[in-house]
Parts: sequence; C-alpha cells; structure tokens
Amino acid sequence: MRVIVTRPAREAADWVQALRAEGFDAHALPLIRIAPPPRPEALQRAWQALARYQALMFVSINAAEAFFAARPAGAAWPRDTRAWAPGPGTAAALRRCGLAAGQIDAPAHDAAQFDSEALWQQVRGSAGPGLRLLLVRGTDAGAQASPLPERGSGREWLAQQVAQAGGSVDHVVSYERAMPTADGFDAALARAAAGDAWLFSSSEAIAHLRALLPQADWSRARAVATHPRIAEAAARAGFAPVIAARPQLVHVIEALRQAAGG
Repeated sequence: MRVIVTRPAREAADWVQALRAEGFDAHALPLIRIAPPPRPEALQRAWQALARYQALMFVSINAAEAFFAARPAGAAWPRDTRAWAPGPGTAAALRRCGLAAGQIDAPAHDAAQFDSEALWQQVRGSAGPGLRLLLVRGTDAGAQASPLPERGSGREWLAQQVAQAGGSVDHVVSYERAMPTADGFDAALARAAAGDAWLFSSSEAIAHLRALLPQADWSRARAVATHPRIAEAAARAGFAPVIAARPQLVHVIEALRQAAGG
C-alpha cells in the first residue's frame, strides 16, 4: 500500500521511515516548506524578555524548534515559565530542545483530540488575572507580520480564553510557511498517487496541493487526516474515503489499514 506523507520535509522523512518499518510503501511529498521568519530580530527580543512570561504556547513542532534554534548564546529558559504544547509531537520537540517533561503542559495522552481546545482543559486552572502568555507561531509567506494569530484558528480561540480569564497574550513568529518551490514539488509522484493513500496533518497542505495541481481528480485517493478539520478539508478536495485519526503512529497505521479495507 503506497502512502504519501505530506508533512514538511524533516517531519515527513521521520514518518516515512516509521511507516516503512511497518510495511507501508511510504513516500515523502512535502506540501509545506518551512522558512526563516520574516523578522528574526523579534525572536531575539522574545528571548530577552522571556522571564516576563508565565507561559509560552508553541503551536507546532516547527514553532518550538525554530524558537529554540534562535536562542542567543547563554540564554536560559526561566525555571518558573511553563511551555504549553497542543499535542505529543510538539511536547516531544520541546523535550528535544532541552525542557524537562515537568515544565511542559499538554493534553492528556488519551485526549480525544490534540489541539488548542484539549490543551485548554489542562491549563485553564492556571490562567487568570496576571498571566502573561507568549504565543509562538508561524506565518504564511508574503503575509503581513500581524501581532495577532490567524483568525479562526485554534490558537486564536485559546488566546481569547486567556484574555477572558484576565490574562494577556503576546505573539511572536518563529518561522514562515510557504508553498513548495517548483523544483521542490514532485508533481509526477503526486499525479501517480491519485489512487493511493495520503496522510495529511495540515489543511494548508491540502490547499497547496489543490493550487499546485488544480485540475487533479482525487476521488480515487484515500486520505487519513490527523484532525477532524483537516479531514473536512480533504473531503472538500475530493478525497474519499477520508478517515480522521489521532496524530500518533499507532492510530495512523490503524486508519491507513482501515482505508485499505483492512
């Protein structure tokens, strides 16, 4: 069973390796390109002001890795500052960056979903008047570096919850998301996989695929999506069937086998 993994390049390579070890014919087709932030000096200022914040929320693996990659020499994570992660992948990235598990707040391992709403269930007790939160996120290539997160996103919802509880939220962009370049997109593989299984972890990846191959017919392609909102985007693109799965290897494998009919 051929599986097309659409995560950014580094993450896609890890998933391809893991899926091949389970017997899948997995191939990487990154549909999001990760680039440096448009204003790297903002990251330096954020590190200098880190002790002002009681918590930082990292919206993704890439947000965490890019933020720590920009750490100035000698800068240390404040002992009493919490790191918020919306899922296990981001939490694992924070541990790789040097934080202890006890410094990280994330949804429970058995949470129905891994997203901002599930994270809020874990941190709402510490969110109140006086809380200062720094939200570390990405931005789309060519977008204005707005001080606010994308409208309608889960991170915007969480920021609203913090504000309603009496806290304040600042934002910093740690990386830029972009469409793959022409020489970085394997259009031949994408067309040849029109009847295969696809793994999506981002609605933006689906939008990029549709922009890159606007005439493609995906009605014979199956999709596994790691969140219901991503599953809805895949269904709108024409993939069928579309199965939502938690973004952990064991659950993705189960969903892929289900998509293959067992």
